[in-house]
Amino acid sequence: MNSVLWRGGWTTRLRIGSGLILFTFAFFHFINIGLGLFHTDYLHGMQDGRKAVTRHDVMSVLLYSALLLHAGLALFSISQRRTLRMPLSTGLQVVLGLLIPLQLISHIVHTRYAHEIYDVNDEMGYIIVLMWPGTVIWMQSLLLLVVWVHGCIGLHMWLRLTRCWSKTVPYLIGVAVFIPSFALAGLLTEGRRIWADFADPFLREQYIEHYNWPSPEAFEAMFSVKDNALIAFWVALGAALAVFAIRKLWRRRHSVRVKYVEGPEVVAEKGMTLLEISQSNGIPHTALCGGKGRCTTCRVIVEDGADSLPAPEEVEARSLNAVGAPKGARLACQIRPTEPLTAYRMFRPEGGRHRAHASQGQERKLAVLFLDMRGFTSRTTGQLPYDIVFLLNRFFDAIVPAITEDGVVDKYMGDGLLAVFETSDAESSARAGLRAAADVSRALAQFNQRLEAEGSPRIRIGMGLHLGDLVLGEIGAAGHAARTIIGDAVNVASRLEGETKALGVELLVSTELLQMAGYEGDQSGMKSFELRGVTRPIPALPVARAADLSPVTAG
Repeated sequence: MNSVLWRGGWTTRLRIGSGLILFTFAFFHFINIGLGLFHTDYLHGMQDGRKAVTRHDVMSVLLYSALLLHAGLALFSISQRRTLRMPLSTGLQVVLGLLIPLQLISHIVHTRYAHEIYDVNDEMGYIIVLMWPGTVIWMQSLLLLVVWVHGCIGLHMWLRLTRCWSKTVPYLIGVAVFIPSFALAGLLTEGRRIWADFADPFLREQYIEHYNWPSPEAFEAMFSVKDNALIAFWVALGAALAVFAIRKLWRRRHSVRVKYVEGPEVVAEKGMTLLEISQSNGIPHTALCGGKGRCTTCRVIVEDGADSLPAPEEVEARSLNAVGAPKGARLACQIRPTEPLTAYRMFRPEGGRHRAHASQGQERKLAVLFLDMRGFTSRTTGQLPYDIVFLLNRFFDAIVPAITEDGVVDKYMGDGLLAVFETSDAESSARAGLRAAADVSRALAQFNQRLEAEGSPRIRIGMGLHLGDLVLGEIGAAGHAARTIIGDAVNVASRLEGETKALGVELLVSTELLQMAGYEGDQSGMKSFELRGVTRPIPALPVARAADLSPVTAG
């Protein structure tokens, strides 16, 4: 498994590992219950097979260790939180996780505990009769749903950043809905059958003997064990919340006061960045790069308390210099106040111009294509404006569909265009850019055949293709802003396109894009280019005819 899946601290890795063990057990348990929809023999046959595995001494230790570890780490994470503010998905997962023990403890006591202590035959029929037809059956059905939703959220939060997850999510949603529905249908079907048999006094006696039904004294003892286990859970939860409260009080005593100009005044823990202070207190604070010190949109003017801050480190100083920041400007994601501070947020999401969310921008790593028609000025000299516009529209009608299959034309610039391939990740964006360049070349060849048939000269083009960091957003006056892209990647793609003229090739594609796309074609002609306005050499592959790119680009 890719190591990126296991990044994070040891508690995160242990929580993921124990969660996977429990999720696997729940999956097969639910499938087992669902088999009651078809036949009792299928249900009991799979249960016997599951018990042979899960009740083996080694597997029992593994399973219950995972259960205790997962619950313990959940309580530990609550005690270590700085704030109970959290995203909806995280909050839902925490609440569902805390609800699980309320029913799971009772289930374990009346099955595994009853089997080990009182030799009860805790097969599925015994469990169903124990619950049917009162409210307990619905509470256990709710437990089934809560466990499944909790596990699915955890799985999604873990895998959502991996390359293949976004592609499989639509199918996995169907599986996620099917599993608990299947289990509930099997439970209700088997429950009606068992309860109908139990209504027959003769069959009831056989069932009671077969299950070695617990005596009233045994049930009373199990209720006592269940109550004690629930008390232990509530004590553990209370202890976690007490630690959280004590830590919060301690932090408050070791806190710093921050005042926002045209905003609230808050008290926050020392050691947090100003951006973290804003986020933890629900104060809107723009930060497009997520607090990496690159975009500078979290800039503040420190009006009071600047002397108590250390001088900017290299990352912050470089970013502030790049935007010509005024005196007193700092990056909120880089400063950690230790003394009272008054700060003015230079970019605020709720600002007076009432911008839409898109105007704040979004940072992405995407493929950019810059395309230009060769010899356009000489070709159209002396032509009527109508003829020039007609030719351009025919040209764009021919090639643009090859781009818009996976991308979008950001802007038209006379006889050229700028396109971006805004897919789910950088890899698919790079592949989409390569496919588009090859398809544009093929579409142009067909268009040139039509021009030659009309007695008109062929059209030649140059294309620059690069992958890099971009900011996508609405740029312009409020109410008249168009969505566009900005960033060094646009400049690199434009300069690469300019180099194609001297080389006499149709395409120059950067090494960054080829590597990200997993391109395995011939790269022996790779060259390094010193491009105007670009601080570093850009290795790129000249391609005489983009349509001849290796078919691997379709992957």
